[in-house]
Amino acid sequence: MSTLVQISVLPNQQEDESVILPLALEKAKIKKKDIREWRIRKRSIDARRKPVKINLQVEFWKKDEVRKAIPAFIPQQVSGSKEIAIIGAGPAGLYAALRAIEAGLKPIVFERGKDVRARRHDLAKINKEQIVNPESNYCFGEGGAGTYSDGKLYTRSKKRGNVLKALEWFVHFGADPEILVDAHPHIGTNKLPKIITSMREAIVEAGGEVHFNSKLTDLKLKNNKIEAIQINENQWLSFDEVILATGHSARDIFYLLHEKNIKIEAKPFALGVRIEHQQKLIDTIQYHGDDENPYLPPASYSLVEQVEGLGVYSFCMCPGGIIAPCATAQEEVVTNGWSPSKRNNPYANSGIVVSVNPEDLPNFDPNDPFVSLNFQKNVEHACWEAAGKTQQVPAQRMKDFVEGKVSVDFPKTSYQPGIVSVDLNKVLPPLIATRLRKAFVLFGKKLKGYYTNEAVLHAPESRTSSPVSIPRHPESLEHIEVSGLYPCGEGAGYAGGIISAAIDGINCVDAIAKKYVESNS
Repeated sequence: MSTLVQISVLPNQQEDESVILPLALEKAKIKKKDIREWRIRKRSIDARRKPVKINLQVEFWKKDEVRKAIPAFIPQQVSGSKEIAIIGAGPAGLYAALRAIEAGLKPIVFERGKDVRARRHDLAKINKEQIVNPESNYCFGEGGAGTYSDGKLYTRSKKRGNVLKALEWFVHFGADPEILVDAHPHIGTNKLPKIITSMREAIVEAGGEVHFNSKLTDLKLKNNKIEAIQINENQWLSFDEVILATGHSARDIFYLLHEKNIKIEAKPFALGVRIEHQQKLIDTIQYHGDDENPYLPPASYSLVEQVEGLGVYSFCMCPGGIIAPCATAQEEVVTNGWSPSKRNNPYANSGIVVSVNPEDLPNFDPNDPFVSLNFQKNVEHACWEAAGKTQQVPAQRMKDFVEGKVSVDFPKTSYQPGIVSVDLNKVLPPLIATRLRKAFVLFGKKLKGYYTNEAVLHAPESRTSSPVSIPRHPESLEHIEVSGLYPCGEGAGYAGGIISAAIDGINCVDAIAKKYVESNS
């Protein structure tokens, strides 16, 4: 059993062993001669007051204690094993495939988009030519939405599964070990493709399969059990275990399930705008003027308010980041944000979104599973029309938005396709716009300087989570009506980011493995 202690140091001391070790030993009441080894287990920034401190969790092993080293990933050859289909090669799908290999099952992954490197050409077309490939974009393709939108690995979903295992797999496949230490780990869009490629290569090497440009187009059921899947409208393949890890933007899958009379439900989600400040301003606010400190990373923020009965909060905050076009169809616009690993761009961006319950919507019908999805689609289409029917987005300075003024000019933006001056109060539904206006003023009171006309709103931020859920049994994780179908990850409503989606993929395979073992015992 190791010993854990918490200490605080100044930013310039966070890697200074001569400061850290004596402080930690004193706190633990252990003598240096009695320890075998030690490490920094967690690191976080405490910027609540000046001076800014670094909180460190230090772990010791005494001389009579052994630190157990367990391999992160334990593959086995599965080429001749029981096959399971995995639809989608995002974090849920990839982690499901890796876990299947550990469990002795053969994963066959079907991804509608392209491999992680080929996706780049389609992303370039969105940014430079404003052409959206509906099968290959920021949301669809190997690695899923997170690959080219930042790679944040922080999750609050501690009860859903083994967060450490999920992070250790990232390190095993090439991520910086620092993600195991940082309280808010982040890989960076520039580094993720290589890691995702390594995961795929491990799946194939162990006998699994990964197929690109392979879209699920139909399902065959018999006696409420999965019997086969159709790929690309022409190829039927027999499977009795199918993990559906298609992501929050695969609307065609929701329509398919509905057509097959497989139950889906409208669910709460969030919608708003993506706001961009100068990173230097956020650093000054968060670090109490100590914004030139070379030992502090670009600052982030987290904001939340209750406004007229609904939550308004920051989402996917990207220090030193870029706003990206994330539409999955031509007649819509969608924004998201990402950061490179160094977070060294001059801008800070974040989604600022309003929580929306299906019951809050003006056309709510308890029997309509698409009420939230249709609301989302209508906003994205309205913004597309308002900005000129391209991948430019409607935009407005923050104070102008609150005061109902059309912005006459803008500071430079990181959003490559460009922005168009629009009064967002006339484009966003009143349900959203009213609460955003009030929230921005309140946020300005929490972070002095945040409420400024130098900040620009880009609309909409609408893909925070799936607007549809696919109900499943809490223990078997199978759909409540269809045996052998495992709704998984963000698209099914059971995850909210890379790590929680990855964990859900692991959990679904564990459920299949348990079922398989029990049926053969």
